Amino acid sequence: MNIIVALLIFTVIVVIHELGHFFLAKKNGVGVPEFSVGMGPRIITYARTKKGGVVKLFCSQKDFESREDWQDVTKYSWKLFPIGGSCAMIGEDEENDAENSFNSKGVWARFSVVFAGPFFNFILAFVFSIIILSYSGIDYPIIRQVYNNQPASQSGIETGDVVKKVNGKKITIGREISTYTQLHPLNGDEVEVEIERDGEIKTFKIDPYYKTYLFGFSYPSNEKESSQISQVTEGGAFEKAGIKAGDIIKSVNGEEVLNAGGLSTVMNTANQDGKEVNFVIERDGMEQQFSVTPIEYESYTLGFNAAFDEKGGSPLDVLKYSFVEVKYWIVTTVASLGQLITGKLSMNDVSGPVGIVNVVGTAIDQSKSLGIMAVIMQMLYMSVLLSANLGVMNLLPLPALDGGRLVFILIEAIRGKPVDREKEGFVHFAGLVVLMLFMVFVMYNDIIKIIK
Repeated sequence: MNIIVALLIFTVIVVIHELGHFFLAKKNGVGVPEFSVGMGPRIITYARTKKGGVVKLFCSQKDFESREDWQDVTKYSWKLFPIGGSCAMIGEDEENDAENSFNSKGVWARFSVVFAGPFFNFILAFVFSIIILSYSGIDYPIIRQVYNNQPASQSGIETGDVVKKVNGKKITIGREISTYTQLHPLNGDEVEVEIERDGEIKTFKIDPYYKTYLFGFSYPSNEKESSQISQVTEGGAFEKAGIKAGDIIKSVNGEEVLNAGGLSTVMNTANQDGKEVNFVIERDGMEQQFSVTPIEYESYTLGFNAAFDEKGGSPLDVLKYSFVEVKYWIVTTVASLGQLITGKLSMNDVSGPVGIVNVVGTAIDQSKSLGIMAVIMQMLYMSVLLSANLGVMNLLPLPALDGGRLVFILIEAIRGKPVDREKEGFVHFAGLVVLMLFMVFVMYNDIIKIIK
């Protein structure tokens, strides 16, 4: 089921991309022999001829090309494999002197046709962001939790503060903070955090060094869920003590735990001094007691959580922050590419179709317990991420991608004449071969990561 959902998301994103090319091609008088959804053999093909609409089932390529009444009209096909789609334009990849061929059009007409694909991906991401923010709330960068005895609390930052900047980087939504620290890993240097409190701007210097003691386990992030242990770290304190995933924590040092939220509260004070902590665990309906000594751990952290989904924002706020969401994913994608080029990220951090299916499946599985609307919102959220990502990737100035085609069009605009079409076609073909080889490598890498 997860594979079907992932394919559906991918297909919607690609079809919207191709619709961008299609609409601008039609507007600029470029002939479009076929617009299709999916890949492989045609299942249903529709064409509006001079005599009216015609539907053909399982249309062969020979029939597709030889029917006289289909020669100068656009055919719309639904193909067998629900993966992506395409917009075939006359003269796009070949010499064609016809009046309605792609290369017969002006520089900026062709530029708009090519650019429209990625631009429609950004539009799709914007529309889905409106739906998500209208239902789930806006991710205002309001600090909702300052962790005891961690750097933020020691610097004077408080719950309710609104983060405005981190080291000079403007912050508009909460996730930008964690993204910034991922792209600029914390070290021994102080971090300057600018916040707004009661209408007044304040600046704090945070020393991110932090020493704590870990028990080596994880539990649900949703505060209302059960305090059941979801994972135990190999070699961690819990594993050494004999506590297992699936056990339910009932109390910590005699303090009763009712849910994941209560567990989070007591654990904030239970692991500060490295002393032994007593846990009462429920396993198979029976309660057992364990004494666990946490393991010392040193790291760098800001020590606060500033993601805050607030419902009830005005329509203008929803529109504004929907633009911010799309901008966030575009900037994050570009920054990640920069990290990949500079070696700060490795190829193991890159995912292709197999990895995307795995990520989408995991996200859906994690949201199922929260109801159908949570699953739908998760699907839309993944669609925003992937659509913005596809838009950026297609604008890269690489052969065979839309960005590569835009480069040749801009060169033509500067030179006043086009690059030799045959040479351009060879460059795009070579780029396509390299792209296919790269995709094979990424797919192999995804499969290895899943197996491991």
